[in-house]
Amino acid sequence: QRQLVESGGGLVQPGGSLRLSCAASGSVFSVYPMGWYRQAPGKERELVARIVSGSSPSYGDLVKGRFTISRDNAKNTVYLQMNSLKPEDTGVYYCNLYVGGINYWGKGTQVTVSS
Repeated sequence: QRQLVESGGGLVQPGGSLRLSCAASGSVFSVYPMGWYRQAPGKERELVARIVSGSSPSYGDLVKGRFTISRDNAKNTVYLQMNSLKPEDTGVYYCNLYVGGINYWGKGTQVTVSS
């Protein structure tokens, strides 16, 4: 059974950086799309970044130029480097794995950007 475990969230000041990690368990990790989504209080979950092996990563408009997604297939891990953080980046960040029409989600990690 596939499981996703996020880590790396926390409290950071505006302009700061954080690096999120998502460790995946299960088979054939490298061929499936993975991504990060976030949900702020009172808002819908939105795409942050998505990566598919062999293709360029895609990003939500609000994070382009500030966030970078990457993956280490040998470690079954996907990362999200977040720079120049803003208060509006605050929310719960969820890791996503898409396999055969099924979305798998982690439990999420809280990111709070505040002075």
